[in-house]
Amino acid sequence: MTSKSTSPRRRQQPPIALVILAVAGIAVFIVPLIGLLARTPWRDLPALLTSDVVVDALRISFIASIGATAISAVLGVPLAWLLARVEFPGRSIVRGLVVLPLVLPPVVGGAALLFALGRRGIIGGPLHQMTGLVLPFSIWGVVIAATFVAMPFLVITVEGALRNLDPRFEGAAATLGAGRWTVLRRVTLPMIGPSLAAGLALAWARALGEFGATITFAGNLQGRTQTLPLAVFVALETDRGAAVALSLIMVVISLTVLIVLRERWWRPL
Repeated sequence: MTSKSTSPRRRQQPPIALVILAVAGIAVFIVPLIGLLARTPWRDLPALLTSDVVVDALRISFIASIGATAISAVLGVPLAWLLARVEFPGRSIVRGLVVLPLVLPPVVGGAALLFALGRRGIIGGPLHQMTGLVLPFSIWGVVIAATFVAMPFLVITVEGALRNLDPRFEGAAATLGAGRWTVLRRVTLPMIGPSLAAGLALAWARALGEFGATITFAGNLQGRTQTLPLAVFVALETDRGAAVALSLIMVVISLTVLIVLRERWWRPL
């Protein structure tokens, strides 16, 4: 009996009704992009992309997103390791709190940040009295809001990688005399490197596109806290061409990140 390289599942013809529904599902995502491209003022695009509003929004967005990604890496990787490797009471609650920003409306998250870190917040109030520092309506507020919504992507990705990592490699390094920090730095982190990079990229892309928590906690001040999504929101009422140009930038960046991640780290079997 001869073997065939293709499986029956792959040779099977899909039902026509299923194909039609799938095409309609694809249209849900493609039609808005076509509408955006159709309304793009290509001739005026260079001038729009170099305007003060766009340049300021780009600068603030990149500063905030990179800062949020750095904070997520410093705090999120240890948190992911704790959730993946340590049994402690309330671990499921902690994991739920970490995932909460993924399902919580960003505006609610921004309000929670304001009540906690605002000038009259439970932490922001004493902080302002001692140092004079005001987090809302500043670039630091933008970074904090972006970190709040972006860090869960990194934590979830790294935790999954740590859970799937074969502990025998770390055990072998430990038996050879390597300390805990050496094992983490020379064995664990390199082995989860692709997942860590994917988590960082997702966190950065999410921070770059944050809107609700930012406008609630940090405001919408041009040149100070106005990021790309906030600039799009304002430009829709004042300058449609600038809004389209900014939206196009966001689409290109987000789509590039997703395509790179798909081809490099999420490649299907």
